[in-house]
Amino acid sequence: MKVLKFGGSSIADAARIKTVNDIIVSQPEKCVVVVSAFEGITDRLVTICQLASEGNENYKTELTAVMTHHLKIIEDTLIAKNKQSVTEKIKSLHDELEVILHSVFLTKELTPKNQDLILSFGERISSYIIYNRIEGSDYADSRDFIKTNSDFGNAKVNFEKTYFLIKKYLDLDSKVIIVPGFIGSNNKNDTTTLGRGGSDYTASVIAAALNAEILEIWTNVDGFLTADPRIVSKAHTIDQMSYAEAIELSHFGAKVIYTPTIQPVFQKNIPILVRNTLNLTSKGTWIGNAKKTAQSSLITGISSISDITLITLQGTGMVGVPGTAMRLFRALARASINVILITQASSEHSITFAIIPSETEKAVESINKEFAKEISQRHEINILFERDMSIIAIVGEGMKNTPGISATLFRALGRSGISVIAVAQGSSELNISVGIKKDNLRKAMNVIHEGFFLSTFKELNIFLVGTGTIGGQLLVQINKQWNFLMEKHHLKVKVTGIMNINGMISNENGIDLENYEMTIEKNGEKADINKYIERIFSLNLRNSVFIDCTASPDIADKYYELLNSFVFVVTANKIANSSEYSLYKKLKETALARGVKFLYETNVGAGLPIINTINDLIMSGDRILKIEAVLSGTLNFIFNTISENVSLSKAILMAKEKGYSEPDPRIDLSGSDVVRKLLILSREAGYAFEKTDVQVNNFLPKECFEGSIDNFWETLKKVDAEFEVKRKEVSAHGEKWRFVATLDNDKPFIHLITVNSKHPAFDLEGSNNIILITTERYKELPMVIKGYGAGAEVTAAGVFADIIRCANN
Repeated sequence: MKVLKFGGSSIADAARIKTVNDIIVSQPEKCVVVVSAFEGITDRLVTICQLASEGNENYKTELTAVMTHHLKIIEDTLIAKNKQSVTEKIKSLHDELEVILHSVFLTKELTPKNQDLILSFGERISSYIIYNRIEGSDYADSRDFIKTNSDFGNAKVNFEKTYFLIKKYLDLDSKVIIVPGFIGSNNKNDTTTLGRGGSDYTASVIAAALNAEILEIWTNVDGFLTADPRIVSKAHTIDQMSYAEAIELSHFGAKVIYTPTIQPVFQKNIPILVRNTLNLTSKGTWIGNAKKTAQSSLITGISSISDITLITLQGTGMVGVPGTAMRLFRALARASINVILITQASSEHSITFAIIPSETEKAVESINKEFAKEISQRHEINILFERDMSIIAIVGEGMKNTPGISATLFRALGRSGISVIAVAQGSSELNISVGIKKDNLRKAMNVIHEGFFLSTFKELNIFLVGTGTIGGQLLVQINKQWNFLMEKHHLKVKVTGIMNINGMISNENGIDLENYEMTIEKNGEKADINKYIERIFSLNLRNSVFIDCTASPDIADKYYELLNSFVFVVTANKIANSSEYSLYKKLKETALARGVKFLYETNVGAGLPIINTINDLIMSGDRILKIEAVLSGTLNFIFNTISENVSLSKAILMAKEKGYSEPDPRIDLSGSDVVRKLLILSREAGYAFEKTDVQVNNFLPKECFEGSIDNFWETLKKVDAEFEVKRKEVSAHGEKWRFVATLDNDKPFIHLITVNSKHPAFDLEGSNNIILITTERYKELPMVIKGYGAGAEVTAAGVFADIIRCANN
């Protein structure tokens, strides 16, 4: 036989009661069915008690509403021949309830005994109605056989007597027996209750007494979930778990079943199956002694208590003094205070424990009384308490003897900037509990959940700013490579936010990259970098990566704020790294301190591996002696294009028309972009240079950079003849011009030089870049990096490569 328990949500209305009826009649075995009060009734009865005890006549209105609700369920649920007799019975029970409440109203006194009797009517009425709905069923009043002590409100079961009476009262010849949950009686036959959630407990006690095959708890959720779905949207159902895991998770806030429920069936090795009445397709959660499979997660679930107070007893008066802990917990026990978590420093200098906030003052008072001499007279012990705290517990049998569990937990919290105030772990390694600030609960739950349950693949959450030539091409590449990265590398690159000049959008589940422009147009907010960053912080997604594909100083100004808040930054924007050295250093140090990546490979050479190569050389103990680099694709194109038939001015105009140069070519011709790039390379090589330290020898006269753009073109034509003379001379020697950025003898400078055919830059074509790095290891022959140094596709690929590097953090 089996025992089935249906919660209030499962019998909330006629449609759900029909579902319950179908579940019961479909059972091939004999079964005992335990039912709760109808949904919301117990809470309403508690309110009615309170109103009556205050002398508030509104209790009558509430009581009438409860009666009306019960009569409607009878009308909607029962067949015609049963309605009259059941209605009369329920009215009789309501009349009895009204008399009791009237007495409370007159005396303005509500004893725990009276409250238990009043609350019992919820289950007594619901079970009687369900009994009359289930054809062929029998009824048994649980007060006849669930025997308890007289701790009204949370009575303790006398198991020996209860097990004997259950076997006597529950006639197993009946196919179905309906029993009210939550209630029992003491030796004087006074009605008692088993605590909120006590219907689960009733069912467990009956299952244990009858040695049932299984206990089924039918509720309104699919079973135990890996985390609270109201906090963690990616929480999923746990297929199976041990009794110990269920006890731990239910203790720490997973209100799927009442915690005491597990003990009676655990002792008899009776499995529990938690099912969802509202979703019959779900298989639910099976709780028993099954062994974990190799594919099981290292932890089973994450639970939390959202609001607790941490109290710490500390001081020299505790060190080496036997009995201190005993005295502390004796004081708490005298005040009937339940301790949720305990941790003690090995130095014996402090003991920290967690309690519910409402008991804080009572706890402090009791401790002060117990340690009066040590606190007030000797000043050897202090009491500290912290409010607005939360506890998170990770639970799982798979944690035992498995290295790295704590590392995963604390790494997830640390990378998200969440401080751990207290830690507790038992020697069984079944549970690790941490105390954190309440404000960080949602973020902490999500990062821990992703750290453990998404460990089969790494997820990056991308927040992009700028969808021009580079940013747009980046989104194309991400979209194209998505399946490959998931299948081959278990890496999920999810674009969660996009901002451009037209607006901004975000979606924590990912943005459709095929239609992002239309989405921005239809649903996007006005672009605002401050609000965009606020959104990144509020989402609190693990491995958030901010991508800057703009040239905006306003965007670059936000890097420190992002890095300091544990957000990765990948940028193609050179402004931050080429501004004041103090900012460059601050960003690097912040990224290092926060354990996040700050990557900017495309700042120099587009997609060429220049910055990473320099970093690798230095990290491996090499020293940069000299750097020579052609870093301007625009200028390289111009000097490759000048010929007998193409003047300097015409070559510059061609560069502008092909989009190689800025709209105002003087920006390229002045070498300002090359200055930024050389400054970044010099800093990566270990030099604390400022922009003013870079000497630029311009190849054009000063007049070309003065006045309007129109004046520039006119002045430039006057230079053509002089340049043609120089070009012929260079050509006659079999040489070519190259605009070279150099770091040599601890000095950074940029100048136009001529190179012969033996020089690596001689054959540099089009807008390509080349970098020659001379080090102590590469002294005779410098390391050469050469290739496309410009273009949307290769630059986007370089940004993409930096994004992938974030996954290796």
